[in-house]
Amino acid sequence: MADTGAPGGETLLFLTDEQLRKGIEAMFFAYRGFTADPDRILDQHDYGRAHHRAIHFINREPGLTVTTLISVLGVTKQSLNRVLRTLIDDGLVESRVGRRDKRERHLYLTEKGAVLERELSEAQRVRMRAAYRAAGPQAVAGFRQVLEAMMDPAMRRHYQMLKDGA
Repeated sequence: MADTGAPGGETLLFLTDEQLRKGIEAMFFAYRGFTADPDRILDQHDYGRAHHRAIHFINREPGLTVTTLISVLGVTKQSLNRVLRTLIDDGLVESRVGRRDKRERHLYLTEKGAVLERELSEAQRVRMRAAYRAAGPQAVAGFRQVLEAMMDPAMRRHYQMLKDGA
């Protein structure tokens, strides 16, 4: 897997600093595009990206515990509590006491939260679908491999659990 077959025949194992810089810059600009549409929606509700991430993962795994969400998002309990308090007060998230362990709080989207989540994720799916179609199946598979390889081991485990549960 040393040669991409790409124009210029760049060898993946020996990328120059300039080639890496271009990849880093592409990630920055792609991320701006990927977050721009949801940011506009979030702004209408006075929410930020932390709210979006919480809504996304609560939707992805209904009943997710606060402790697990803290781990997945890599945030402090204090910062997540600020986000959750807003989402709960605004009627987007419901917090339920655990059945087995009364100390646990399990998180669920309300219907209002599910509506916002669908709006946010649809904006991102439109952009991802267009990019995937333009790039083709081999590029999509390669892109996913690169993203997975960039994840820290703990994050990769969280990702695998979500991916395997899909």
